[in-house]
Formats: sequence, C-alpha cells, structure tokens
Amino acid sequence: MSTPDSALAGAQRLVQVNYRKYDGSLHWNLRMHRLGEDEHGTWLGLPAGGVMRKGNDPEVAIAEAHVLLFPRVAWWTAAFNAAPRSTRIYCDITTPPRWPSPDEVTMVDLDLDVLLKRDDPAPILVDEDEFAEHQVRYGYPADVVTAAEESAGWLMDAVAGARGPFGGAHEAWLSMVGGAA
Repeated sequence: MSTPDSALAGAQRLVQVNYRKYDGSLHWNLRMHRLGEDEHGTWLGLPAGGVMRKGNDPEVAIAEAHVLLFPRVAWWTAAFNAAPRSTRIYCDITTPPRWPSPDEVTMVDLDLDVLLKRDDPAPILVDEDEFAEHQVRYGYPADVVTAAEESAGWLMDAVAGARGPFGGAHEAWLSMVGGAA
C-alpha cells in the first residue's frame, strides 16, 4: 500500500469518477488525481478550482480542494473538503465502488448522505425523503435498502466518534492537492 508521501509520483494519473442513479443514468461525475491507497481504501484528489458535472450538464467549479475516499468493500464514499468550505466531510451512501479499470471508479448513489459541517461537532443525515421516493421510483430491492440504512447508521457513529478514516487520515492526502483541513 502506498502512503501519502510515496504516492506523490503517481498523483498525476487521472481517474474518471462516475456516480450513477439506480436506473444507470449518469449522476455526479468528475476526473480526479489518484493519490494512493492506505488501510481505508483508495484516495483521489482535486485541487481548488477543479470541476465536476451532474449528468451531462455544464461543469460546476469547485472552489476548495478536496479528496475522495473509496473504501474497498463498503456501501459509501467520503469527501473531505478543505477550508473554508462549510461541509468538512460529505459521505454519500452508495453501492460498493467498482473499478472497471484502474482509471475509472463507479458506484450507484443511494441518496442518503452523512455530513459534518465545519461549525457543528455532530454529523447529520440528509436526503431521507429522496431515499424514500427513489425506493418507489427505482424499485430498490430490500437488501439494498437495508445496506444503505446500515451504512448510514455506521457512518453517523464513525464520523461522530472520529473513528477509522474520519479520525484525521485525510489530512495528509488533502495536503497533496493544496488543501488544509
């Protein structure tokens, strides 16, 4: 496994990140630099001024640097944003990330999100209404609903307790793309 220091040489390799909806339609997507891996998973980063897009809509500029963590076997991804962005941590509940190639990662966004705001020590769970609506619209199977709800609960506890990757593991990776926690 590489560490932030040894990953610098590979930081220029770009990875296409594709979040999709349950019907397969393209959702948020962007290209990020591969930074490396650690015990938590694969880390990708984007300096301030990077862009992303929703589906095929026009690009949206991202003012602050951020890193994304893709765990090996979990139903979530996590974004760690540099200051002064108001959301410090943004976790998407997703299907487990798949790597069709070393240069592409894809997962299905299951609507629920766990956020940690910079000015609040407690995480919040958002988009429960969208999750309920999409269970009907897309016909989420019972096992997908259960996995999403269990992941949201686990993330609420882990983020609140600063456990696992939420205990500062992101800081070295974020510094590689010019961000400070």
